[in-house]
Amino acid sequence: QVQLVESGGGLVQAGGSLRLSCAASGRIFSINTMAWYRQTPGNERELVAGIATSGYTNYADSVRGRFTISRDIVQNTVYLQMNSLKPEDTAVYSCNAGVVLSTLPAKYLEVWGQGTLVTVSS
Repeated sequence: QVQLVESGGGLVQAGGSLRLSCAASGRIFSINTMAWYRQTPGNERELVAGIATSGYTNYADSVRGRFTISRDIVQNTVYLQMNSLKPEDTAVYSCNAGVVLSTLPAKYLEVWGQGTLVTVSS
């Protein structure tokens, strides 16, 4: 019904940059918050960055100043610009969105993307 498709992951050397994209498609009325999470084997998924419809953003302390989240509300797309990458940023990055399917009746759905692997070599 609603899909999130991520792209932009890959292998990069420490100090390099990558830009992740996540596009939402389907029967969408609107999208509230969009966010990026990441997970490494044996660890819980952690919030990397989030952005509200208002443009308000929040970041994990570990990425603040290096990563920038942005979104195109018309295109239902969220981006994560990652600069000064470190080996500890290596993880599977997943996109998350709070999707409003309709207002009458009110229907809301939390959707996850399939994830994209980011590998930072030292």
